[in-house]
Amino acid sequence: MTPAAATAEHGPHARGGPHHLTTLQGWRQFTTAPVALPPAISQQRWSALSEADQARHDEDRLDYHTRMAVVATSALQQVIHAGRRLTLLNRHAISARRGLILSGPAGTGKTTAITQFGKAHEAIDRRRHPGLHDRIPVIYVTVPPAATPRMVAVEFARFLGLPLTTRANITDVIEAVCGVALDTHVSVVCIDEIHNLQLATRNGAEVSDTLKYFSERISATFIYAGIDVERQGLFTGTRGRQIAGRFSLIRTTAFPYADEWQGLVASLEAALRLRRHRPGSLPELDRYLHDRTAGMIGSLSHLIRGAAVDAILTGTEAITKTVLDLVELDHAADSQHTTKRRRR
Repeated sequence: MTPAAATAEHGPHARGGPHHLTTLQGWRQFTTAPVALPPAISQQRWSALSEADQARHDEDRLDYHTRMAVVATSALQQVIHAGRRLTLLNRHAISARRGLILSGPAGTGKTTAITQFGKAHEAIDRRRHPGLHDRIPVIYVTVPPAATPRMVAVEFARFLGLPLTTRANITDVIEAVCGVALDTHVSVVCIDEIHNLQLATRNGAEVSDTLKYFSERISATFIYAGIDVERQGLFTGTRGRQIAGRFSLIRTTAFPYADEWQGLVASLEAALRLRRHRPGSLPELDRYLHDRTAGMIGSLSHLIRGAAVDAILTGTEAITKTVLDLVELDHAADSQHTTKRRRR
């Protein structure tokens, strides 16, 4: 398999439209496409636009608010710093390269953190190697539920765009992946949903062995992310002890109601593009927002982005507590919010 084969288009979403992050096309789209910031215009200026221009402007803002810029939380900064340190320490390591594991409850920003680290690493690689388009510095895959070694190997191959036949056995797939990873200078491998790896099962143990083999063949820093992986037995048994001896652990948690939370709310408000929103009104609701979301950054982002979309669709053009109350959140956040209200 040649490096060129790794960039070939395959699958139903190969041409046009958004791609999934677990494909090379989707990953490159994510790492290179800037988030277009719509201009902030007054209500008077908007009213002077033609109906078609108004519709285009509103559509641009709707698209923008569905994928607002990521807020630089302390956890995100810690992951990027630790990941950068590891890639430098591993650069000349022959074996026993160190890795990083992100573990915490759902909605605490694990996927955002590893993808943002991967994006930052890719940007650094481009600056170090300008004009070289055959490099693939980052692989991003997820562990499927009830994964087998072949399923995980196929996830690597799918990301790289390698054409696979049903007759290809796991050895063929692994050899193809390792060959292309070597030729394209892969230096970071991000593996999400690692909690789907159950070391207590035969398949789980074999998947762990497969990932360890990949880490030995591919000269890269491996970054794992999963939900409460300590409770999933990732560090138990012989294989678990090997993982514990080679990987550092960063815990992601809900944010307490403190200065950083208030700063997150203020940062998200500053990113809004609404014509009638009163600056400072969201920070005034920071306690309410913390209660609604249980301090989960994922829930907070969804709540504010959803309220912004509603504000544009309804023409209110401002986020108020009334608008926020209408946005449905995930069951976990709603349950904790209901429990808090009952206690009060």
